[in-house]
Amino acid sequence: MADTLLDIRNLRIEATVYPPGEQPKDVLIVDDVSLTLEKGKVLGLIGESGAGKSTIGLSSMGFGRGGVRITGGEVILNGRDILKQGRNGIRKLRGKEVCYVAQSAAAAFNPAQRLMDQVVEAALKHGVANRAEAEKRAIALFRKLSLPDPENIGRRYPHQVSGGQLQRVMTAMALCPEPDLIVFDEPTTALDVTTQIDVLAAIKDAIRDTGVAALYITHDLAVVAQVADDIMVLRHGKMVEKGSTYQIIKEPKQAYTQALVSVHHIEHEEKQPGSKPILSVKNVTASYGRGILRVLNNVSVDIHPGQTLAVVGESGSGKSTLARAITGLLPPSDGEVSFDGRKLPRKLSDRSKNDLRELQMIYQMADVAMNPRHTVGTIIGRPLTFYFGLRGAERQKRVLELLEEIEMGKGFIDRYPAELSGGQKQRVCIARALAAKPKLIICDEVTSALDPLVANGILKLLLNLQKVEQVAYLFITHDLATVKSIADSIAVMHRGNVVRYGSKSKVLTPPYDDYTDLLLSSVPEMEIGWLEKAIAGRKMASAGN
Repeated sequence: MADTLLDIRNLRIEATVYPPGEQPKDVLIVDDVSLTLEKGKVLGLIGESGAGKSTIGLSSMGFGRGGVRITGGEVILNGRDILKQGRNGIRKLRGKEVCYVAQSAAAAFNPAQRLMDQVVEAALKHGVANRAEAEKRAIALFRKLSLPDPENIGRRYPHQVSGGQLQRVMTAMALCPEPDLIVFDEPTTALDVTTQIDVLAAIKDAIRDTGVAALYITHDLAVVAQVADDIMVLRHGKMVEKGSTYQIIKEPKQAYTQALVSVHHIEHEEKQPGSKPILSVKNVTASYGRGILRVLNNVSVDIHPGQTLAVVGESGSGKSTLARAITGLLPPSDGEVSFDGRKLPRKLSDRSKNDLRELQMIYQMADVAMNPRHTVGTIIGRPLTFYFGLRGAERQKRVLELLEEIEMGKGFIDRYPAELSGGQKQRVCIARALAAKPKLIICDEVTSALDPLVANGILKLLLNLQKVEQVAYLFITHDLATVKSIADSIAVMHRGNVVRYGSKSKVLTPPYDDYTDLLLSSVPEMEIGWLEKAIAGRKMASAGN
């Protein structure tokens, strides 16, 4: 077809894996996938972790990440098979005909170079424009992407702008050489809901105004429904279903797509608090840099045994800093933290072994929270030895019991983290925390990196474990849907302050303060046109103020 920009035919991609103690073996990770993308259109690639989304997206640049090899098929861009162009030919099209926007902009920028130098680099390298033209184009893109002070923001370094701003600068960098195709790889996954709305709107406007085509990779159907013309659903490296956005959202044909579309929030009936909290935070103030940067202002919250307090707010609101103050990693400058009726020392190093045991933490990124050289059995078993002195058969027995509790079973005991899915890794981290028999677990964004089906499974597991173990949770998140699913009480944080606090029913019942209203109205819905309605609602609210 004359308007076809990208035509991927029967794509086959393999990788070599090296199982511990075994011979290397080849694994098929993309199996006979075909797609077409017309000029000026957006195709959403959706599926759970490991579905092959990013691998397929990167193949449009002739690139295989982490030892991945394209072993079959054709990738035809602008009428020619780029896999037959050789290294020099592929190098010439990257950054000119096709550009890439990564999930983590912070990791994609050079911290030692100013933003403008990085934004114009591809345009200069490929001779698309001279320096003056490229900078003029970059400033126009900064303005189009609603970045503050577009004439001067390019003089800043990456650390001098927020995460949402940096993601938009990266989009400007991809648009600057005026490519035909942009691959957006989970560009809003790491952002809070209020920032995500701004970035989504900016990306959608930029695509519309420049006429660039895009592959939009995500595991969030509600997000892709706002920007894509068509959607391809992937699972285990194969195409499950492809159709218009309306058809996939409203009339999915395949069972897996139907499951993705119908992921519903868990119905969790809030529990009434008991008379005595397990954790009491009173008037805590904390700062970084010897008191120069105050990040918590007079914060007070309680958590009761067997209950969940959700701490919610956008990036920089102080959620994770509150967790650091509670655990003693960032000693408060004022206020106190009491646990099970006793006042905790402010510094982690001053706390007893029992203090450490009773207050555990599960981190956002399970990948970096486990030693890749240790088996699952070793990872779960370490706290059993450290806190209770269990060894040998006794320790093995308890590890197997914990594996059953997290619904994985004894078959995983000798596996390594690299052999687990994202959801399985997070379950192992949960088991490791439970091994200490804690009274409180701090869960820091534990589902934010997971696809909806897997995240739902983790939330259900946490709720079931809470019933059995009577453990309390401090659940840090920016996802309001997660809050509704798991919380008994909620603390809304904004710029280091608790701006709304109480039972779930109280906090989620209007009238709302302006910030809570903004958070609730920014949660994407699986509805075509939701983004435009949300932006219009914001404008009306601003005009009213």
